[in-house]
Amino acid sequence: MENNPNVTAKPSFKTDRSMPMYFLLSFITCGIYGIYFMTKFTDDLNTIATKRDGIKTMHYCLMIFILSGLTLGIYPLVWYHKMSQRVGDEARARGIQTEFGASTFWLWNVLGACIIVGPFIYVNKLCQTMNEICINYNTNGY
Repeated sequence: MENNPNVTAKPSFKTDRSMPMYFLLSFITCGIYGIYFMTKFTDDLNTIATKRDGIKTMHYCLMIFILSGLTLGIYPLVWYHKMSQRVGDEARARGIQTEFGASTFWLWNVLGACIIVGPFIYVNKLCQTMNEICINYNTNGY
């Protein structure tokens, strides 16, 4: 069997993201895993969704380390708003039944922080929706 150098295998994306592991490993590593998780998350989202929507989500490290400080914490709110809406739009474009979107970020992560469990629910919904998108991509190949 010959190897064709012009043929590349389609990427296979992680489908087992979970909220408990995200918070546990972020706690154990003093936040380093959270940065890795979101960086990998946005890389996967860009690879999957850019073909359809032509948009690239800004790299997480650039946003968190530079723009967050320059804007006194305002830009992360904008970034999460856009990223959450993009995840929801991509899921709906793939025929996945979901109500995930920017409103999920504002209601659960921002306002839900008042009842303490809101951010946990947001990350859980984010992981579930992205897992479904990745399963769809891995199965259908686009």
